[in-house]
Amino acid sequence: MIDSSMQILLGIVFGALVSGTVTGQLLKRRAHSEAMSRLALNLNDRMRAWWIMVAVFVVSILVGGIATIVLFGVSSFLAFREFVTLTPTRRGDHRALFWAFFVIIPIQFTLVAVKWYGMFAVFIPVYAFMFIPARIAVAGEAANYLERTSKIQWGLMVCVFFISHVPALMMLEIPHYEGRNANLLFFFIMVVQLNDVLQYVFGNLLGKSKVAPAISPNKTWGGLLGGVIAVTAIGGSLYWVTPFSWYAAAAITCAIAIVGFLGDLTMSAVKRDLGVKDYSASLPGHGGVLDRLDSVVFAAPLFFHLVRYYYT
Repeated sequence: MIDSSMQILLGIVFGALVSGTVTGQLLKRRAHSEAMSRLALNLNDRMRAWWIMVAVFVVSILVGGIATIVLFGVSSFLAFREFVTLTPTRRGDHRALFWAFFVIIPIQFTLVAVKWYGMFAVFIPVYAFMFIPARIAVAGEAANYLERTSKIQWGLMVCVFFISHVPALMMLEIPHYEGRNANLLFFFIMVVQLNDVLQYVFGNLLGKSKVAPAISPNKTWGGLLGGVIAVTAIGGSLYWVTPFSWYAAAAITCAIAIVGFLGDLTMSAVKRDLGVKDYSASLPGHGGVLDRLDSVVFAAPLFFHLVRYYYT
């Protein structure tokens, strides 16, 4: 699974992690104000979480495709649990949730493993969406029925169906790219996460005009434009690890950067509606699993279908 292209990518990521860790330690030693101390603490927490997440992801790539599917399956399970934990449920919902956690999620990722695209594409948005409200109706509790079923369906769509498109990249059969799908998956994760980081950096450097201050006060038009332009250039320069030409890699990166931003903003709106800052505190410096995947959830289906439509 690890060819020369992947080795170079891993080297780039390792170098970035080392640089970030050193910067965090220097800031910690030279902090002379409370604001600087908070910045250093936040950065160091983030870097520790990044080391763990990158290590887990790399091990899954080394072990093989099934391990990657299991990794994202577990991530979906944890993300859905975070979502459900913050969403009030009634006794009549519990059996439907049991089916969601222990039947629907495993089936969705099994469909990825066996490369059954036809059922993978419709299992949750058609069959699970019919089953969940029917199962809740059988429980016999009508209070807030539409709201309760809609929340569970939304959670399944975002936390399971959307996320399952990431390991589904491994099922694609791309001519002259056989055995290198792990590179494509790594490319996708890298540019989406870089987009988040670069928008944060440019937002602090150039950001004045807020995009949606009531939803996410830290997101600015300067951060959005600066981040998208910078990550588009990076994605275009990394075309050699993908089946794309340099201009196609840049265009696709630009598209997933914009959609990733919209996914982040949408999931922030959900948090504001629920009255929380983070979905959980399971990842110090990052919030919860769903906080870390909020940009991925919208970008993954777009990237998967662009690749499938134009390159398979």
